[in-house]
Amino acid sequence: MTTRPHTSSALPAESAAALQRLLDTELSLPSRLGYVALLLVALTMTTVITALWTTEPALPLRTHVGFALMVAIGLSWIIFAIWALRHRRILFARHQVVAGRMAVTFTTVFLLGTLVVGYTTGRPEAYKATAVGLVLVGLAVVVLVRAKRAFAHLVARRDVLARELGRSAR
Repeated sequence: MTTRPHTSSALPAESAAALQRLLDTELSLPSRLGYVALLLVALTMTTVITALWTTEPALPLRTHVGFALMVAIGLSWIIFAIWALRHRRILFARHQVVAGRMAVTFTTVFLLGTLVVGYTTGRPEAYKATAVGLVLVGLAVVVLVRAKRAFAHLVARRDVLARELGRSAR
């Protein structure tokens, strides 16, 4: 990357303003509404699953394990949505990286679950669910890769602006 010498006295002020805008950028209204929707859906899903789980005590062990995993996943999404809404800053796309990691983790758990069910029962439906799981893991990996790229881009931009401010302050 090539840098040009600073010839204008306005450049430090522009760089400072650009850095401040980058640091102060808040989540857009559509993003905030998306996190609110995520929070509401996760709360609803977790509440329904918990209610079903607690009202049916005679369920087999594998069903209890499945419900426990779904409740844990729901609680994780609730905590994530609250975290993202509470900070309200773009966090250098860190929230996207966290969501991508969660998506990869949870879709992989789903995929492994379908493989176990398919192996233990031999039912063809389990293998169809495995195919769906593979697609979901693939999509989650794409989301994670894009989020990591966005994060790296924003951090690099921040570093360039910080270097410009440091050089121009001398």
